[in-house]
Amino acid sequence: MTFNPNADIRGGKASKRGRNTAIAAGGVGIGAVAIFLISQFLGVDLSGILGGGQPQEESGVALECATGQDANERVECRMQGASASLEAFWQAEAPSIGVQYSPPADFVLFDQQTNTGCGAATSATGPFYCPPDQTIYVDVTFFDELEQRFGAHGGPLAEMYVVAHEWGHHIQNLAGVLERTQDGQTGPTSNAVRVELQADCFAGAWVADAANTTDPKGNTFLLPPTREQINEALDAAGAVGDDRIQQTMQGQVNPHTFTHGTSAQRQNWFATGYQGGAGACDTFSISGSQL
Repeated sequence: MTFNPNADIRGGKASKRGRNTAIAAGGVGIGAVAIFLISQFLGVDLSGILGGGQPQEESGVALECATGQDANERVECRMQGASASLEAFWQAEAPSIGVQYSPPADFVLFDQQTNTGCGAATSATGPFYCPPDQTIYVDVTFFDELEQRFGAHGGPLAEMYVVAHEWGHHIQNLAGVLERTQDGQTGPTSNAVRVELQADCFAGAWVADAANTTDPKGNTFLLPPTREQINEALDAAGAVGDDRIQQTMQGQVNPHTFTHGTSAQRQNWFATGYQGGAGACDTFSISGSQL
């Protein structure tokens, strides 16, 4: 999806952290690949997984991004532009699904490793939302991983889909929905899967309306998505389905361990949000066969 070059994205909530967190040797004991598979897009408290690093003082640095043209040219500015659009979208949309909206505390782009309210995180963790500090964390090198390891085609909208998914977890946190994932259950109809599919649906709802969100001067943030760009987002959703990841990494699929949904489910729920808006995203009130 392409930004309106004249859009003012300075209001986007995004900051960057450098590499100044030391992870204790052996602190992430189950290994980078395992962490990635477990926590990718997880959106729940990762303190029991990320382990205890040895934190050093960190501070966020504001991005030097001002316009939609900057967002079209630089991935970090694209993240800031996406956050500005998502903020405008959810301020208007959240009340329609009974959520009293407040923005995430921060949207942090980090380099290799950082401290979070959920523990120490590394690039291997993948993008995630941390409920205790209400912050979204993304190492933008993940987008290369999405293409190289998991075969996604990439593209700007695929990148912004990731941000919109994590923003969806923030909406769920405000609504008290994320608490439902903490029952320890996995499998095709588990609450863990339902919460992830709902976040995909929320992402689709934002994409459908993104060309209508405007900056303070009334300029639209984004131009209407093309069919090709929608396919990029659907491709990214499919690339991180439980079945596809398990087949790629393990050579077999174990449905009883699903935590995020299959590739087809993730694509279908993104499409549901795109076609029906956030109000169509109730993944908790339907039977397992309808997921």
